[in-house]
Amino acid sequence: MEKTVLYQFLVEVPLAAAIWSALLVLALIVLTVLVARPDRDRPEDDRSAPAGPTERESAAAEAADLRRYADEVAVAAAGATQTARRKRDEWLAAQADLDRAWAAYDEAESAARRYCGAGALPTPRTPRTPAEYAARERHLHRSATAAYWRGELTLRQLGDVFGHRDGWDPRLHPVEQEVHLARVVRDGRLAGYRAAQERERSAWRDAELAAEAARALATEAYTAAARLRPGRLPAARPASAAPAQVVTRWQPARVG
Repeated sequence: MEKTVLYQFLVEVPLAAAIWSALLVLALIVLTVLVARPDRDRPEDDRSAPAGPTERESAAAEAADLRRYADEVAVAAAGATQTARRKRDEWLAAQADLDRAWAAYDEAESAARRYCGAGALPTPRTPRTPAEYAARERHLHRSATAAYWRGELTLRQLGDVFGHRDGWDPRLHPVEQEVHLARVVRDGRLAGYRAAQERERSAWRDAELAAEAARALATEAYTAAARLRPGRLPAARPASAAPAQVVTRWQPARVG
């Protein structure tokens, strides 16, 4: 009897252990499959799953982006319009400076022609004494100083007069001194006119670029505003409503 019980124990215990081991392995396999594919057993109407935006939400987000872009372009267009107006005012000021520079050069050229005509005549004979040369030097200094205060000579040129440099000779007759002074003033006016002409050209180019940028931004702002009203495109803007109108350029007289 005891041998029978012992035999059954020795036979059934390993069998039970084998069965439990197989069940444990099976449970581990199922658990691994569930962990690897968590969506397999998820219900189709699971509300915890992330849902995409609806059509209305997408349309609202797109409209918000369009409105933000239209506002940004409108601000940029307004700033460009102000810049174009400022550049145009700067060009008009440069053009006025050019007119004044031309008038000053024309006056200096006329004076130089008169003095050159007078210089073609024989120089009056005067006694060449120390007193005469001192009088000629005083005349040169007075004439040059007066020209400096009129803005016809620079400070450096006035220094050349008193230093007797750059062709300023106090021994020359006062008529010859006036001829030389008139030529120097004319040359200085010509240089000033050419500098003003270059400034006017540069200001004109800047005004043209600013006006073109303002027009481009105004067109883009109009298009962006039209996108906010689908099916209600506003009428085309007339050419007179451009933010920066192009003005006809005045071409000054050129000096040969």
